[in-house]
Amino acid sequence: MKYVLFITLIISGCTGSSTSVKQNSYLDLTKFFSSEITKLEKLEPYVRKTVSRNGLRETKSLNNINWKSELSLFIESDINKSAWKNSYKITNSKNEVIYTALDSSLRTKRIFITRSPEGMVKKVLIVNKISNMLYESSEELLYITDSIYTISKQQHVVLVGDNDYKITGVF
Repeated sequence: MKYVLFITLIISGCTGSSTSVKQNSYLDLTKFFSSEITKLEKLEPYVRKTVSRNGLRETKSLNNINWKSELSLFIESDINKSAWKNSYKITNSKNEVIYTALDSSLRTKRIFITRSPEGMVKKVLIVNKISNMLYESSEELLYITDSIYTISKQQHVVLVGDNDYKITGVF
């Protein structure tokens, strides 16, 4: 009998209301960029992509880009984790929202969102930084809807040295 009661309690505790909705504290970058990826996969735009490493550049025109991979750093910078609910200061102005990390240990330091007058996201700028005794990395990720994306990354690894990377895609 005890087991039946125990199992009943577990089952009833596991079934929640199907109408509950996860409430995000900040702009849901995963949802936004997933939508952009779907749109870009359908459109297959030609992209003039420039990749540089430590000053050496190569440019190609492509239309077969793996957008999920290409924009993965933007999605990885999503700050809508339940543990981070109150970890960012939100500054609002007319068409811009800025999220600033309150905890210096967080990887994503700032996110700038610019919206059109109609409320559509037009530009996302993300600043990430990781630092420890062996490794330091900073990233600046810029996405302008229907226009351009850039990924700039500077790394310093003890005993290995410095590297600068930049990817720019214009479509």
